[in-house]
Amino acid sequence: MLRRVLPRRSEARRILLGTLLSAIGRGLTLPFLFIYLTDVRGLTDTRAGLVIGWYGAVTLALSPLGGTLIDRIGARRVVLPCLLIEAVGTGSLALVHNTGSALLVMTVIAIGSSAIWSGQNTILASLTDDGERQRVFGLNFALLNLGIGIGGMTSGAIVDTARPGTFQTIYLLDAVTYLLPALILLTLPGVGHRLGSRRGTDEPSPGGYLTVLRDRPFRRLVIFGLVLTTCGYAQIEVGFAAYAVRVAEVNPRVVAWALAANTVMIVLAQLLVIRRIEGRSRTRALAVVGAVFAAAWLVLGAAGLVNGESALLAALCVVACSAIFGFGETMLSPVMPALTNALATDELRGRYNAMSSMIFGISGVIGPVTAGPLIGAADGKVWVATVVGGCLVASLVALSLRRLLSPAQDGLATPDPAPSTPAPTPA
Repeated sequence: MLRRVLPRRSEARRILLGTLLSAIGRGLTLPFLFIYLTDVRGLTDTRAGLVIGWYGAVTLALSPLGGTLIDRIGARRVVLPCLLIEAVGTGSLALVHNTGSALLVMTVIAIGSSAIWSGQNTILASLTDDGERQRVFGLNFALLNLGIGIGGMTSGAIVDTARPGTFQTIYLLDAVTYLLPALILLTLPGVGHRLGSRRGTDEPSPGGYLTVLRDRPFRRLVIFGLVLTTCGYAQIEVGFAAYAVRVAEVNPRVVAWALAANTVMIVLAQLLVIRRIEGRSRTRALAVVGAVFAAAWLVLGAAGLVNGESALLAALCVVACSAIFGFGETMLSPVMPALTNALATDELRGRYNAMSSMIFGISGVIGPVTAGPLIGAADGKVWVATVVGGCLVASLVALSLRRLLSPAQDGLATPDPAPSTPAPTPA
């Protein structure tokens, strides 16, 4: 299965290798930023939250500019400096000592990360055709999670809040891993250049973000993504953890096990899911994702109901929720970017990918803000009902998108035309 999903072009394979290497560095630091700022550098919880929120706001504000630059000058000229800026910023986290320096460093990191994801997706889309694009994006997501899992396990055995040097070490290692995909891209001089044809002085402009938003199918896809990620991904960091600890009353270590189960599910199931959904309706797959996410939240809700009777059963429900959620991610990760790039034109592909990545940024602001009050109402039942209902609404939006797409855009395998029978030749 792995050989089957590998892209045909060697350049795309090397880009995927860069994803894996940088993800290992990301995994080294991903779970520990809040702990590092509070327990090691002495920031209050409120100030640490402000610093992390500031990063998200700057990234979201700069993402549209990144998409515009990708279309105008090419993804290569955007991604390379962004990787270098990200490396400098991540390494500088080792030198943070107060709120001001933390805000400055997180601003640098946000500038670097604002266009990396959309730029790399644009490069991968340019190196693959529509027939293999869905498989490649799915493999990219599996490698991302594999790298994060390897990095997380490694840093978990290294870091110690009593020894600040251990945190400084993982941030410096993370910085080095951002240089690796940059080096790979430098060895591929023909990759990542401007995709749209250059216009003459009398040719009309291909348009901008208004043109992207006027694309009715893509606009429907954006609505689906906002609803699903607000009630799905955006709830993992705050809603899931808060409900598991405060309502289901499980040990925080169970939450760590649950996140590990999520990663294991993605790594083990991704290739099989890619094979099963190939040639099938992408909109139906997105609708199934909403249903799977809703089922995961219902299982978590059950943990809150059984916590007083069996702590073990509550813990199993929490872990099962995360694993089920991971299964839904294995369908969303290949289909969403593949459909985005099926709708995009070469002239606006950077903007389409930037708009798609902005979905996660917007939901990342809405989800955490709303999770706290909802979990505090009626022992978390209001929060469970809201996220379950939201995921099911997203499924309906996905189904309504199908009539706006052509069969090729929806990912349906089209049968080869029957060869015409040649006219008989007179003897």
